[in-house]
Amino acid sequence: MDNLQALTISKALEGLQQREISPHDLAEACSRQIERLNLRLNAFITVINPKEALEAQLPGNNLPASNVLRGIPIALKDLFDTAGIRTTVGSKFFADNVPEQDAFVVEKLKQAGVILLGKTNTHEIALGVTGNNPHYGTARNPWNTERVPGGSSAGSAIAVGTGMALGALGTDTGGSIRIPASLCGVVGFKPTFGRVSLRGVFPLSWNLDHVGPLTKCVKDAALLLQVISLYDPLDPASIRMLSGDYLGHLMDDATGKKIALGVGKFIEASDPEILESVRQTVKVFESVGCKIQEVNVDWLREAALANGLMTQSDAAAVHRDRLKEHPEMFGEDVRRRLENGAKTSSTDYVLARRTQAEFRKRFEQFFEAHDFLILPTTPIPAPTIEGHDAVEQAGRLTRFTAPFNLAGLPALSLPCGFTREALPIGLQIVSRAWADAKVLNLGYAFEQATEWHQQFPSI
Repeated sequence: MDNLQALTISKALEGLQQREISPHDLAEACSRQIERLNLRLNAFITVINPKEALEAQLPGNNLPASNVLRGIPIALKDLFDTAGIRTTVGSKFFADNVPEQDAFVVEKLKQAGVILLGKTNTHEIALGVTGNNPHYGTARNPWNTERVPGGSSAGSAIAVGTGMALGALGTDTGGSIRIPASLCGVVGFKPTFGRVSLRGVFPLSWNLDHVGPLTKCVKDAALLLQVISLYDPLDPASIRMLSGDYLGHLMDDATGKKIALGVGKFIEASDPEILESVRQTVKVFESVGCKIQEVNVDWLREAALANGLMTQSDAAAVHRDRLKEHPEMFGEDVRRRLENGAKTSSTDYVLARRTQAEFRKRFEQFFEAHDFLILPTTPIPAPTIEGHDAVEQAGRLTRFTAPFNLAGLPALSLPCGFTREALPIGLQIVSRAWADAKVLNLGYAFEQATEWHQQFPSI
């Protein structure tokens, strides 16, 4: 199949409907990409034979409910429970874990007719953003294999960016969808907290985890979100809201929308090339009728710090017994962060939770004056795999993403340029809680006015 890297879910669905291609063609093409590239990029921990993947989706296997994604090859971060298929969580502890049931969102994807091609590599237990996993191997950036792809949803971003899958799901606790999307040059969307069920997804933080799509374009993200964002009465974090019409609102007019461009010392400590690329996006937004105002957002620093403290502490709670009984089974950087989390005092944790409540209110007020906030997804391009401390990198790379996990706000990362070394740069678009459709709408408007999303690594 020609130019699989550029094939979107939307285009594939058109081809399937017109019988120009078949589900078998798509599955085989993606499978060949996995066979060709996975040894080099290490995107997948578990690969499913395409024949078995197709057989699992044949009529009669309790399918379908909707058919909207019938025949589309998808990958899942290896945190999602998949019935009869190993789910390792990127950890030694779960190397032989085979769930009996699918996660809620996996069930919805299967009902929509997707073809599951495999489980993607993740930073161990999702506690990290480099994709360097000591148990299942180092994931590598397809734009430069000496650099990190970002994490923790590393393999999902790599798979989408290289055509090993047409779309993927990831999780995001401090930026783990948006960071790899930014560093690998794809689209990553973190919905509002409570919008997508977490049931059957191995937790990192019960208070901060989000599930969302990684895709080649914004329309594909809307397609996947439409399928997975259903209320789950059995998930404590799921909130009953009207289902969003993400596709229906995708092409709404952006004229008159008020966009705050984040500025100040907190933002301007970024790589100059990243700052310049994000500043260039202002011209694009103005060209589609938006109004831009520079706004100092130095106050985001406190939110990022509170998110980092809560992530480590919550993870230490999730893994308390494993850390106590077998600390040697964790990788060095993850063990360090878990131990730091376990040492956090109840007073410091309560103060972080209070910061969370205050920032949710502050963002409510912020988005009364502005429709959107735009800022870089990451302050630096993809760093090299060698020569960096993973714990320090977590603090750097989550700088601009973590505040929106703390507040539970919808946030989108999409390509907006490249550095001189041909490394992708991500733009982040954020809005008020439950404005998921509006964030996707603005991202789509930007995407239609640019061509960054049409560039792919030569690998």
